[in-house]
Amino acid sequence: MRHAALLAALTLSTAASAETVTLTFTGLNALAQQWFTQTVIPATNKALAAQGKTIAVTFQNTSNDAEATKQQYALDLKAGRGADILSFDGFWVPEFVQAGLIKPLDVVVGKNATAWDGWEQIPSGLQGMLGYQGKLYGIGSGTDVRGLYYRTDLFKKAGLPVPWTPTSWNDVLSAARKLKALPGVTPLQINAGTAMGEATTMQGYDMLLLGTGTQMYDQAQQKWIVRSPGILDTLNFYKTLYVDDKLGDVRWQLIPTGRDLSFKAFAEGNLAMVTEGDYLWRSVLNPNDPSGLKNRDDVVGFARMPAKAPGAGIRKQNYVTISGGTGYLINPNTKHPQEAWALLSTMSGKPALDAYQKLEARLRIRKDVGIPGDKTMQYMATTLLPITVTRPMLPAYTKVSEQAQLMTERVVSGQMTPQQAMDAYATAVTQIVGAGNVTEVK
Repeated sequence: MRHAALLAALTLSTAASAETVTLTFTGLNALAQQWFTQTVIPATNKALAAQGKTIAVTFQNTSNDAEATKQQYALDLKAGRGADILSFDGFWVPEFVQAGLIKPLDVVVGKNATAWDGWEQIPSGLQGMLGYQGKLYGIGSGTDVRGLYYRTDLFKKAGLPVPWTPTSWNDVLSAARKLKALPGVTPLQINAGTAMGEATTMQGYDMLLLGTGTQMYDQAQQKWIVRSPGILDTLNFYKTLYVDDKLGDVRWQLIPTGRDLSFKAFAEGNLAMVTEGDYLWRSVLNPNDPSGLKNRDDVVGFARMPAKAPGAGIRKQNYVTISGGTGYLINPNTKHPQEAWALLSTMSGKPALDAYQKLEARLRIRKDVGIPGDKTMQYMATTLLPITVTRPMLPAYTKVSEQAQLMTERVVSGQMTPQQAMDAYATAVTQIVGAGNVTEVK
């Protein structure tokens, strides 16, 4: 009893002498707050104990409307206010940097940020999720990848191999042509058109364009690519799929509900293949969801999206994918940058993220964080995260992306030839970003 009383007294004495720093944090839902309370805050306090400090966290809600949140951040930062750590969309970074509202981690925190050993576990393609012009402004949180889902039951009916491992675009189209013989089955869905918005750019256009070895933006030249053999190859693939061989449903690409209809058709076994993100697996088809696919694991397979030909993809890759996601940055106005970094780096560390996976298994940005109990998601993480890229983090991206969507729509609807659609894209993007900011690849 005496020892217990002495220990309690020492604990109270230590707690009383420790400096408590209160940090505000935005954008955490109820589950994330539970994780913070149970795991992140205790781990951060353990790391800060040697400095005689302890932290407390106040959670701030953000608007359900992303644009409203962005505007509030801009007002707060301009006035020198705002939460210590902000949940942040990577697409906001360039605009906020150019306005002088945020600063790189190495400026806000110093060498502690650049020396963090966690960077080694984050693929280079994902480090820039909250970056701009080679500088890192924060750390990404969850991310996603994309690939080809296929119905194993339909593949077997069509005499196709299961598991299926396509190695080229020709493999994908060849499988689609065999599947076309099945009555009532749409062979392949690759998003196109303006109605699906960014889902067209990421799940469709980019997944093909990357397979040609190019991207929408040339980082070396810092210019938008408006004409290239890769763009033409991508549009010709769309033409083969939707116009020439009629292997996909053109209507889905042109109506607001098209993506949802493709999900429904796939779940019901009326669509054989679809290029989508891990969202389809873990959410739309999740057998634990009341509206999910109960026998998902028995009838759905996943394959990596092949390049046009082996080695023809971006960085000479055999397979390609692209990732989105959000993350967190430290407010340059914070009065406690070191404590904020301690919190941010702790929540982005392996032990904390491993604990989060037990609450909500998702793709995390660290290579050393597994996905327990889901072999398909684990396969995505281990094979796709190391080779992924992100969208151009530039203010003009949204408008350029809309032109890419329009370009695909013009081809799949038969309104324009691939060459005509690319020429129209080149004209529109040049008007958006200026003639000095575009380039052509011969």
